[in-house]
Parts: sequence; structure tokens; C-alpha cells
Amino acid sequence: MIYNFSEMKKQNEQMEEELQALKQNYQSPRMSERQLAGLRKKMEEANMANRKDRSKKRVAKLAATAAVLAGAVMILPNTSAAIAHAMEQIPLIGQLVEVVTFRNYEYETDRNMADIEVPELKIPEMKIDELAADAAVKENLERSTEEINEEIQKITDELVENFEANLEYEEGYQDVIVKSEILATGADYFTLKLICYQGAGSGYQWNYYYTIDLNTGERLQLKDIFKEGADYITPISENIKEQMQAQMDADEQVYYWLNDEIEEWNFKAITEETSFFINEKGNVVIGFDEGEVAPMYMGTVEFEIPAEVLQDIRKYKPII
Repeated sequence: MIYNFSEMKKQNEQMEEELQALKQNYQSPRMSERQLAGLRKKMEEANMANRKDRSKKRVAKLAATAAVLAGAVMILPNTSAAIAHAMEQIPLIGQLVEVVTFRNYEYETDRNMADIEVPELKIPEMKIDELAADAAVKENLERSTEEINEEIQKITDELVENFEANLEYEEGYQDVIVKSEILATGADYFTLKLICYQGAGSGYQWNYYYTIDLNTGERLQLKDIFKEGADYITPISENIKEQMQAQMDADEQVYYWLNDEIEEWNFKAITEETSFFINEKGNVVIGFDEGEVAPMYMGTVEFEIPAEVLQDIRKYKPII
């Protein structure tokens, strides 16, 4: 018998794609036109409030409302550097980093709507002077902020390209919303969360987390938080499973892929690439996108890992 390994590989890949698609749509909610109209009204009210008060808490609430909207949004690019500069908001100051709104796009028609704010990390001039005595931290911090800014711009540029391509489909409905939130500005860490939502009939939300170690200026990966050679994957994964089970026991509306009949769906462990951030209490928080560890209706989910779970393998105790 002759085996066509190339064809077998192709079939396996197709089966995996179908499985993932089925997994994401499993228990996905279906909303009525009345519900959609109500959500649109709420979102417009939130937009009006946001124009009056640009506080980060309001931005976070608006992004959360948008994350459940199954309607229409996309992005129109603003190519004027002067306008972009004029849109910079009063910065939120961290230990060594500030965040400004570099660009702000809004667009709305019956079928297309956009609400995107592009954050940019900057090092205040006064902080640069203070860092002059520590050239290594200054260099690392400048490199980290530049790298993060480039990644954020690449993300939004790709959304712009998708928007321009999809505008040709006059019968389509499309949504894109991008917001940001500062999650931590402590003595040790700075963390920015980029919230992205895209919809076309149904919606999908995903998040990016950017964490900088303010002691070194380096952008952190999950493994960087722990002592060399420490097994952090096992205790974090086991604690997440415990939290999942506890939430499901407490609320029948909560469901995670933990003991599902389809074994391939079940959450088993995080990886080195799993999204994370460090909150204001100094605790590690693990984040998952929609459909990653639970049905789509659960949205994005986060699990704060108690300090005692990781205290023996952390490099140093955070200063809160």
C-alpha cells in the first residue's frame, strides 16, 4: 500500500481547522434584533459619555460593552501627523512610562462603525534625565517602549487594511474597536492592555498585554518573573483548573472546557507564550481570548494567581 503523506497531512490540518471552528462556535449566543438595537443604543450613550470624560475607567467600560455587540465597526486611517499629535491626551504617568493617545479614529455608517484609539508609550523627559546615571536601564526602557509601539501600530495597520478591503462588500456589516487600559503602574512593573474587538455578524474579542520590568527596563516574558529553572507552568495551570471548577460549581451559567466529553478541547496547561500581566497587587494574572478555554459566550477570561501559589519561585517580591 502506498501512502500519500502530503495528502494525509493536508487532511489532518483541515480536520484541525474544523475542530477549532466548532469549538469556538460551541454554545455561542444568538442575539435578537431587539437585543442588538438595545446594545447599539447603550454603545452610543457610552460614546457620548466618553467624549465628555476621557478617563480610562470609562474607556474600559465602553470596550466591555462593545465586546458583546454583534453589529458593525471598522477603521479609517488618519494620515495627518499634525492631527494625530493634536489628539494626544493628558498622559497617565507610571513609574518611568507614560501613555498618550497617539491616534483616534471614529467612523460610522449604517453598516460600518469604527472606534479605535491607538496608545503610545513614552518616557517623560524628566525621567530620561533621572535615568542618565543608569545607562543600561535607560537603553532597555527605550528599546522596550519602541518595540511595543511598533507592535501596536502593526496591529492597527492590519485592521485598517482589512477595513479597506472589506468596504468593497456593500452588503456586509463590520465592527472593529480598539481601546487600551493601564493595568499596573507600581514600583516594579508597568502593564498596558490593548483590547481588540472585531465583528461581522458575530463578534470576537482578544487582548494583548505588554509588561515592562521597571527595575531593568526590559519587556517581560512570563518565564522572566521566576527563578532560573523553576517550574511555574504546573502550579499556575493547576490553580487555574481549581478556579475554573470553583466558578462552575458556584454558577451554572459559567462553563469552561475542563471536563468536556471532547477531550481535545479541555484545558490542560498554559505555555510559555500564554498571555499574562502583573496587577497592582503584584500578582500574576493569566488571560485567555474568547473561545480559547471556554465557549464564546464567556468572553475573554482572566485568572489571578494567588501570591502564595508562586511565592517560592518568584525572583523577588513586588513592592506594592
